[in-house]
Amino acid sequence: MRQISLLAGLSLAVAIMGGCTPSYPKCNEDEHCAEKGEVCVQGQCQECATDANCQEGFTCQANKCAPKPPECTTDSACGSGRICEAGKCAEAQCQEDTQCPGGGKCESGRCQAPENTCASSADCGEGEECQAGQCVTASADRCDWSPVPFGFNESGLSADAQQRLSDLAQCLKSAPGRVTLAGHADERGTEEYNLQLSNRRAASVKRYLTDLGVPASQLGTVGYGENRPVNTASSEDAWSENRRVEFQR
Repeated sequence: MRQISLLAGLSLAVAIMGGCTPSYPKCNEDEHCAEKGEVCVQGQCQECATDANCQEGFTCQANKCAPKPPECTTDSACGSGRICEAGKCAEAQCQEDTQCPGGGKCESGRCQAPENTCASSADCGEGEECQAGQCVTASADRCDWSPVPFGFNESGLSADAQQRLSDLAQCLKSAPGRVTLAGHADERGTEEYNLQLSNRRAASVKRYLTDLGVPASQLGTVGYGENRPVNTASSEDAWSENRRVEFQR
């Protein structure tokens, strides 16, 4: 009976040992490592056994997933007619300038954007403006030089005049050149008063333009009073034409 008991106990121990899961990081199969996202390699849970256990772009090195080294770092590693792009060899973008759009240049197999390209005048340097995607020297002829009108006995700027000057300020900053702001008045009032009023109107325009960033040194002022009317009639329409600030270049 004692012998039978010993045999039964030994069998029970073997059965228990055979069904026991090893403690991490020990393992007998991949399932024992699945909770950690690993695989079983020679009785130990490891990050990988082959490249297939790693995500794309990684390789298995010493049972650890590591980033794959780039296929190339320079064009010379890719051979003739190919270039290195983002660590991989690719076909060259061009062989000659005619293959590049928008007048671009072909350099070392790549199309380079032509110099002085732009999306707006803000992309261009001082004294340049954007035309058809190219920065070119700004032309003062493109500015709106029409006179700024004023109300009767006023030197303040109307909302319309302010908008006009806002547009003109951008043009002045991109087309440098000295401009004289010439103030005028209609014939009503004394000559001395009208001279002072015309100077105030010129000063008002200059102040607004300089507030918008036009250099003060670019702007001069002069007042002519009532002495240079554009319309010599004595009517409301004529007087409104004569109340103005002109731009002399």
